[in-house]
Amino acid sequence: MPTAEVSLPDKLDSEITQLVERGEFLNREQAVENLLSMGITVYDETASSSSDEPAEEMFSQKAEEQHDPAMDEGPADDGYTL
Repeated sequence: MPTAEVSLPDKLDSEITQLVERGEFLNREQAVENLLSMGITVYDETASSSSDEPAEEMFSQKAEEQHDPAMDEGPADDGYTL
């Protein structure tokens, strides 16, 4: 299996250490290998669906244009009591 040397920011290094300590992975090698594989898979899925571009439209609505149901001036009694 090919090997690669990677320099990681301190935050990523500590997050990997925490995952191993919590038992999410057996060791750092397994953690790095699995996390890289998952990241590549997600990247590939995102890259292949980027031609449709629905994700960009999902977050384009301004806060002022969004509807907050809590602000509705509906009936005062909704039938629920605490």
